[in-house]
Amino acid sequence: MPDTALMDPTTLAELSELRRDLHAHPELGFEEHRTAEIVAARLRAAGLEVETGIGGTGVVGTLRKGNGNRAIALRADMDALAMPEETGLPYASKVAGKMHACGHDGHTTMLLGAAEAMVDRVFSGTVHFVFQPAEEGRGGGKAMFDDGFLDRFPVDAAYGLHNMPGLDLGVVAAVEGPQLASSDSWKVNFRGIGSHGAKPHQGRDAVTAAGVFLSQLHSIVAREVDPLEPAVVSACALEAGDFAALNVIPDVVRIGGTARAYSAEVRDQLDDAIGRHAKGVAAGFGIEADYTFIRRIPPVVNAPAPTAIAQQAAVAALGQDHMRTQFPPSTAGDDFAEFGTRIPGAYVWLGMGETRENGQHHNTNYDFNDACIPHGVAYWCAVIAKELV
Repeated sequence: MPDTALMDPTTLAELSELRRDLHAHPELGFEEHRTAEIVAARLRAAGLEVETGIGGTGVVGTLRKGNGNRAIALRADMDALAMPEETGLPYASKVAGKMHACGHDGHTTMLLGAAEAMVDRVFSGTVHFVFQPAEEGRGGGKAMFDDGFLDRFPVDAAYGLHNMPGLDLGVVAAVEGPQLASSDSWKVNFRGIGSHGAKPHQGRDAVTAAGVFLSQLHSIVAREVDPLEPAVVSACALEAGDFAALNVIPDVVRIGGTARAYSAEVRDQLDDAIGRHAKGVAAGFGIEADYTFIRRIPPVVNAPAPTAIAQQAAVAALGQDHMRTQFPPSTAGDDFAEFGTRIPGAYVWLGMGETRENGQHHNTNYDFNDACIPHGVAYWCAVIAKELV
């Protein structure tokens, strides 16, 4: 149950209604036009300075008070995922094939609630409430910086928050160091010489080469990466041949996958090793290998100073029993990293408590727990109070 000491029932009911409206109208990355309009309208109605269209569909609301010269950014993501919803809820997605399956509807609602609450509170400095588009792999964070975010909104620190199913309701986990892995993609095209399946000696077999490569791939993490440095390399797509022609060895085999790491050094190591294995196997079979490593999102690594502020804010707003300084990092990615690689940052987890059956992130049965809203709003307000004294 929500803590009514943190938020009056009327405000919670109104914010819950907003969250459910956003849930029912999901929009994919760089398509968040309706969401952005709602965000901008509420920020303007509260009296904030508002700029829209940043990095495509991003919105920034700015609140200035007192004589303080320190500025901070609080960031929430707005986009949904390209997947169907199977919750059966009254406010389930009205858009086929699109769903808020990661709680960005809740993130947007909580940051809006904090912006509206801070209008009547005392602090000294500048807060930029950042509503980012396209977090789900489409590069919205980078797009905002490419659009001059730091020149337009110079800040001294940045803060992010993400809901966490299974973590106790309203608990904030604020941990220094790596929180989320880099999220990169790789592709290998093995180019051989096709032949009749009964006469493989007349060609150069890219299919067998691809099989050898796949068997070697997992030796990279097991035998090349320091065992004290977490890393993941996975092959996730494979394309070759035609099941209508099972007597034909194809010319080309395409393989693609993901690579994850928590440090720049290991990220570079994975890039080098995947390509080296691909080209080495290809050379052994007398064929060619085209290799591409696509750097998408850097790792999220919490800096000491803002992490300490986040911990103090959680205790001040929610109590010592609602703060954790230890929580395992995730191999998922989040382009809050675009903020943290440029500005000292802290990314925290907010506990959602028990969830719907199978209601984990990116699941068709996921739904954000509205009982989190008072805790998230209170945490955001406390970050501002601790940062901008």
